[in-house]
Amino acid sequence: MTKHQKRLAVPKSWPVERKEETYTTKAAAGPHGEAGVPLLIVLRDVLGYVDSKKEARFALEQDSILVNGKAVSDERRPIGMFDILAFVEREEYYRVFPDEGGRLSLTPVDEDSAGSKLGKIVGKQQIGGGDTQLTLHDGETLLVEDATAYDTNDSIVVSNEGDEIVAHFTYEEGALVTAVSGAHAGRIGTVDEIQVTPGSSANNVLIDTADDDDRFETIEEYVVVIDENFTDDDTDVDVAEEDADAADEDDSEADTESEADEDVDEDGGDDE
Repeated sequence: MTKHQKRLAVPKSWPVERKEETYTTKAAAGPHGEAGVPLLIVLRDVLGYVDSKKEARFALEQDSILVNGKAVSDERRPIGMFDILAFVEREEYYRVFPDEGGRLSLTPVDEDSAGSKLGKIVGKQQIGGGDTQLTLHDGETLLVEDATAYDTNDSIVVSNEGDEIVAHFTYEEGALVTAVSGAHAGRIGTVDEIQVTPGSSANNVLIDTADDDDRFETIEEYVVVIDENFTDDDTDVDVAEEDADAADEDDSEADTESEADEDVDEDGGDDE
């Protein structure tokens, strides 16, 4: 496995300008799979709270930057859809939300809203002891006693303290949803019809928007059930607006893959 990440090969959800430089920071293993954006990119290139990897590491050592209620120590920790970022000293809180086009954006929320996060149920199975295990979109797993209460494609809101389920939104016709990927990513509407497709093909979902003439169709995998609170938040901070001037100097100066590997091993010149 290589230790560097070429910008041209990053997922579409990553907030990087692909042709500005050759390399960017690579995400560590963790939640959200390959779609997870390294925390360093959010801190440095999106919010501008740090100027380098070294500053990011120092900030994280203060335990004042929380992801889903827990202090983070790795600047490469993947950040993804519906994660909650909290900056304790600044008293600032953000929810990661997809914008139109599929890239991730930061939606300011209040402290109460930052105490829990939304998760889409993507898996459900019974385990030993009679409990049911739910798997969420970011890889998190939860145990529930009532197997009939939850189904795949439902959404739940999980407290950051104790993993308690504080809300449950059923995936059904009439549910408020947002598209998180595909051509309609970032759009919000209500499910008008769920078209079950025979065989292994994905089910289609017809979604009505506030503009009756602007309904759209997407596949079930791209739809997440939300509630009205997700439409009433403040203006998003567009994660897609990356500050090229703050880009990692070692990444920008790397001309070959071998040079990029050497930079990563030495933690990069921006740590000086």
